[in-house]
Amino acid sequence: MNAVSLLSSGIDSPVAIYLMLRKGMEVTPVHFRQSSRKESKVFELCEVLGKYGKLNEPVIVDAYEEQAPVFSKLAEIGKATWTCLFCKWTMVRKACKIGHGIGAKAIITGDSLGQVASQTLDNLVIISTASDLPILRPLIGMDKEEIVGIAREIGTFEISIEREEPCPFVPRYPVVRGSLGEFLCILEELQNTLRDNVLFCP
Repeated sequence: MNAVSLLSSGIDSPVAIYLMLRKGMEVTPVHFRQSSRKESKVFELCEVLGKYGKLNEPVIVDAYEEQAPVFSKLAEIGKATWTCLFCKWTMVRKACKIGHGIGAKAIITGDSLGQVASQTLDNLVIISTASDLPILRPLIGMDKEEIVGIAREIGTFEISIEREEPCPFVPRYPVVRGSLGEFLCILEELQNTLRDNVLFCP
């Protein structure tokens, strides 16, 4: 079975891919490029992960081209605290579009419940609205120590912890428990003003 997976240069998402490769899934990684260093790490991670199953070449998405206009508009309308939520929502949205294009049956993410702002249960409910494909979260009940342990075992940990630039979009106070109703209102405003953005096309 074919799936697409969000793949950052961090610790969690490579482990999520490994676990699904181990289940016999064919995986196409999707990486949102913020810097050449992070992109380079992603290709290193893919080289390691390819040893464990059928891993296709990663699809690279330019975050500055497709996501930055969304974040700028959020700041313009006074909703910058929602940036992390919309970041993950737009990632899943794009992965879903890519998935449909290649016949994927699911999306894989490295979410672990409650670790960061975008991974509280309230926010995961909102993020899930971005996709009509099922979202598989193999790390959802794990704590960080468990995930790090697997990363060390499979050989991705040392790559993931190499120094890199921080995310340039993180707001000072991200929304931790978003309201779906408020999110949908903001989403409608963005859709009305960013009609040309591929992320908001049907």
